[in-house]
Amino acid sequence: MGTLQVSGLRETVFSVDVTSNSADRTRRVGVRLGELAMAGDVILLVGTLGVGKTCLAQGIAWGLGIDDYAVSPSFVLLREYQGRLPLYHIDFYRLDRIEEVAHLGLDDYLYGSGVCVVEWAEKGLQVLPREHLLIEMERLAPTKRKLSFLPQGPRYVEMLSQLERSAFNS
Repeated sequence: MGTLQVSGLRETVFSVDVTSNSADRTRRVGVRLGELAMAGDVILLVGTLGVGKTCLAQGIAWGLGIDDYAVSPSFVLLREYQGRLPLYHIDFYRLDRIEEVAHLGLDDYLYGSGVCVVEWAEKGLQVLPREHLLIEMERLAPTKRKLSFLPQGPRYVEMLSQLERSAFNS
């Protein structure tokens, strides 16, 4: 695991890369994210088909105390789950143009009192909140994944600092 630190205007911004060797490990990282999540958090997931975005979202759901098995909302665009906080699991997979994302009317979710997890977020980055935690996922081998955590804003820098101290060492 490597940490890159870059001085910003008022805060230290950093990114963390983590290697996951199994779906279980990816879910455990997600569980810790869910445990740390606060109302209004936005977590953006980017990666190719089958890289484990939904697996990570499942862990986040469990970390929020949600017993349901979170499934990809690809065909309905959004699924809502109730736990310690509401989880809004959004998926842009079936969308092709930024205008489609912009006209979904997601502001109540993205700026609401729950936690938003957005799969295929790269399709809507221009209209999503500026402050968020971006997680880029890359397949390294059949069961091995690289997760790159890129916090945007002080809330997510702190969240990633807490994650780095706990989940990434297990």
